[in-house]
Amino acid sequence: MSTKSTTAPTSVSLVETPVSHLPIVQQDNLLEPFEPFLKARYHRYKAALHQIEQHSGSLYAFAGAYKYLGMNRDEERKGWIYREWAPEAYQLYLTGDFNGWQRTAHPLHRNERGIWEIFLDDATYGANFGHGSQYKVVVHARNGLNDRIPAYANYVVQNPETHDFCPQIWYPSQPYRFKHSFKKHKNLANPLIYEAHIGMSSEQEGVSSYTAFRENILPRVVADGYTVLQLMAIQEHPYYGSYGYHVSSLFAPSSRFGTPDELKQLIDEAHRCGLAVIMDIVHSHAVKNLNEGLGEFDGTDYQYFHAGVRGYHALWDSRLWNYGKWEVLEILLSNVRYWLEEFNFDGFRFDGVTSMLYSHHGLDKSFLGYADYFGDDVEADAIMYLQLANTIALQTKPQVLTIAEDVSGMPGLGLPVEDGGIGFSFRLGMGIPDFWIKLLKEKTDDQWNIWEMWGALTNRRFTEKTVAYVESHDQALVGDKTLSFRLMDKEMYTSMAKSMDNLLIDRGIALHKMIRLLTISLGGEGYLNFMGNEFGHPEWIDFPRQENGWSYQYARRQWSLADNGFLKYHYLGDFDKAMTHLTHSHKILAAKPAKSLHMDEASQIMIFERGGLIFIFNFHHSNSIFGYMFKPSRKGKYKILLNTDDAAFGGFERIDTQTRYATNENGLLQLYLTSRTALVLGIEK
Repeated sequence: MSTKSTTAPTSVSLVETPVSHLPIVQQDNLLEPFEPFLKARYHRYKAALHQIEQHSGSLYAFAGAYKYLGMNRDEERKGWIYREWAPEAYQLYLTGDFNGWQRTAHPLHRNERGIWEIFLDDATYGANFGHGSQYKVVVHARNGLNDRIPAYANYVVQNPETHDFCPQIWYPSQPYRFKHSFKKHKNLANPLIYEAHIGMSSEQEGVSSYTAFRENILPRVVADGYTVLQLMAIQEHPYYGSYGYHVSSLFAPSSRFGTPDELKQLIDEAHRCGLAVIMDIVHSHAVKNLNEGLGEFDGTDYQYFHAGVRGYHALWDSRLWNYGKWEVLEILLSNVRYWLEEFNFDGFRFDGVTSMLYSHHGLDKSFLGYADYFGDDVEADAIMYLQLANTIALQTKPQVLTIAEDVSGMPGLGLPVEDGGIGFSFRLGMGIPDFWIKLLKEKTDDQWNIWEMWGALTNRRFTEKTVAYVESHDQALVGDKTLSFRLMDKEMYTSMAKSMDNLLIDRGIALHKMIRLLTISLGGEGYLNFMGNEFGHPEWIDFPRQENGWSYQYARRQWSLADNGFLKYHYLGDFDKAMTHLTHSHKILAAKPAKSLHMDEASQIMIFERGGLIFIFNFHHSNSIFGYMFKPSRKGKYKILLNTDDAAFGGFERIDTQTRYATNENGLLQLYLTSRTALVLGIEK
């Protein structure tokens, strides 16, 4: 945080700056009627950036507030300095094990900005204050005298007996030093993302650790062909069952999984293995808990969040940030820089972006036309914040990857800010899993329409990159069903042995592979899979809670199902590995959008080309066709690169993968297309 000025604006004002015709409108002329709005949001961003640079010297310096606020070591003065912004508090005190938890023995002093400060010098406190020391701030305000966790606390531990959370200084004599950095930047351009949750990554019933994940799961991710590891639930959260989305301490890696250095070691090892590592960052809302969170910190309900109803998300039961406030920009932008610099993350998946973009939070809202993205219910301050967040992310790490979780389809979300966009690298293709769920729930196999599939998987803004996926953690939550469970249901518990024949299982295995291959090849420029779904993990995710007797039965991953060799799960895992390796080696996600070659609605056959490869899908439940003919873009001799019906993937091996297929004098290919089978062909060189 810059100390060049002792005052700061309390809000961000709009400064009209001339802007030329925006590239976003040049790319899509249907946006021309809304160009005034697009220019206004760009002006607002430029005005905020100008104010920040005037005050702090640079956006990068402004986003260094975590080095100024909170508990920080001052080597020049030889001691610890603690600062907290609490403008409407009457008095702050520092308490902890260093003073026997005396609540009012160490008062802080306030400056004109409402920042309170205390310095603990080594000469006086060195023997009692340092690495491992626990502390809290006592805030005297209109809501009483309350022990609180500092806003910038960077390590928070939970008492195993009382379950209370308390900040702890993490300042080891030999801090972890990164040995590796992620150098395969091309992986970030078209990521194959493995979404994972540290705590539930073990097969044992309990909470796993950063170390166990590094030793046991990371090698799986590398072997499976994924290029980016996405970690959930990293920011500290008091309730384990919130999946990490009710964040209480923005800067603290969750201590239930281990220490900050153990997280750093995990990231370092991932980088050594060639993986990029991104994290779910939760800036869309915050936990409402007063004991752990920031609600009513200085005695008001509007210090960090919107006051009253506007500051509360009823569906999520959480607080909503006021992005138009200087200090909120300060803490959130600092948080972006912090995780990139201090932990060497390579980027973020921004959670709940739809909720941020609109005052209605996207709830019960259909986005039917461009006018729905530019009305009075659009949150201009939130858009400005997201633009600044993407800017500081790029300034901190030029090869950064940022992904927006948005279901609305806001134009420009995945375009550079200078083009009139919001600056994300990618947007999540959230309509794709919804389509597959709807299809499986509402239509029988003979009703599946290949044109509907094509439309659902290609309905996106091709000027903005999309991460396609069949299922993330959202599709595996309790009360819902994973893709494999929707396809095979309770039969998975009794009929997955290789020695057993079951038509429902055969159908499920075949369609599981086809759906994933169609999604990865047609749906976007990136791809995501949630931990365990690659081999069809059979069960939903249900964290320990009173209703299930605080059981960890469903908050784990049963890797043995795929590893033991007796069950059919490994077929799905082996296919997923072959699929990701083919996708990566042939740069399919980096290729131009797919070109349709042949659509046979009656036979449920879809054939398209992408990245020089031909993808053939026969979704018919029983119709296998000999001598099926179509015309590829190029003449030549083709070979099968991937066959979902291969016996190695649990298929029936009805097609000889050694056969070569040459185009005839008319440029046509002729081959045997078996039912419920997908093939990938490539020209033999």
